[in-house]
Amino acid sequence: MAQAQGAQPGQIEITSLPVPRLQELKTQLDAELTHLSNSFQSLRTAQSKFRDCLTSISTGLTPATVSKPLLVPLTSSLYVPGKLTDHEHVLVDVGTGFFVEKDIASAKDFYERKVKDLGDSLKDLEGVVQGKAQNVRVVEEVIRLKVMNAQEGKGEEQGS
Repeated sequence: MAQAQGAQPGQIEITSLPVPRLQELKTQLDAELTHLSNSFQSLRTAQSKFRDCLTSISTGLTPATVSKPLLVPLTSSLYVPGKLTDHEHVLVDVGTGFFVEKDIASAKDFYERKVKDLGDSLKDLEGVVQGKAQNVRVVEEVIRLKVMNAQEGKGEEQGS
């Protein structure tokens, strides 16, 4: 965030900004950091759900489970009794409320790709979050130094 002597065009040296403007910048950076952190958490939650789906397919679909009764979730708190009639095919939620019937191998592949894609996105987003956090720390440090310098200047004026 702090610029070197050869600052690029369109960039401003943050040490030249007044404290109120730096506080506005810090507020903006904090809001961006909060938004990015929430997005990071949402991606991690989605990745966890895809992993759960992958685990369910891998461990829950065997020929022995065809005749066993089970509870089918309609919502997070409402389940209805059901029976598994086909252990070779599953319905996969491909997004925006669309479901596709896939065989077990295709469904596993789909969920593995989703987990991998989300993992890549999480790595990228983690770098952005760390960069924003560093920017916030730099702005906080500049504000702290400017406030200390202003207080020292007032102390010297009163002492004269």
